[in-house]
Amino acid sequence: MKNVNVRKLALAGILVAVGIVCSPLSIPVGASRCAPIQHFINILGGVFLGPWYAVGMAFVTSLLRNLMGTGTLLAFPGSMCGALICGLLYRYTQTLPMAYLGELFGTSVIGGILSYPVSVLLMGSSCAVFAFVLPFFISSFGGTLIAIVLVTALKRTKILDVYLERPVTPKKIL
Repeated sequence: MKNVNVRKLALAGILVAVGIVCSPLSIPVGASRCAPIQHFINILGGVFLGPWYAVGMAFVTSLLRNLMGTGTLLAFPGSMCGALICGLLYRYTQTLPMAYLGELFGTSVIGGILSYPVSVLLMGSSCAVFAFVLPFFISSFGGTLIAIVLVTALKRTKILDVYLERPVTPKKIL
């Protein structure tokens, strides 16, 4: 059991590192910087590691991106809400489409609305309550498309299941 936790922690660290290295690949939309790779990583974390690892990864990535100057404070509510909803929906439904919808809804709607007080109180911006929903949806949609391709391939080949020492049932050839 301890070996699996170490592997999960190592994979989470690698995914955080990918999120930070790819953070310059962001698209400025209004007051936010949309980073599709963050949402891709949220889905990987939510599906393969669980909701709590995904939220922790989103927090650490957002924190480090802010400290390096490649992110904004809006990264916290957007990425963390998306990671949580994605991970929870996947845990309880065990279907990838629900994980993808969880990331889209959690980031764009919940994270977008929770970004309003962050923007007004901490960043001194004046904006509407729903001002971040569309930019966050665009960013999340791009990351979700990347995740659909890669997560589907990883699930079919069972690569991460083997890495995380989950039971793998061999398929019959005939």
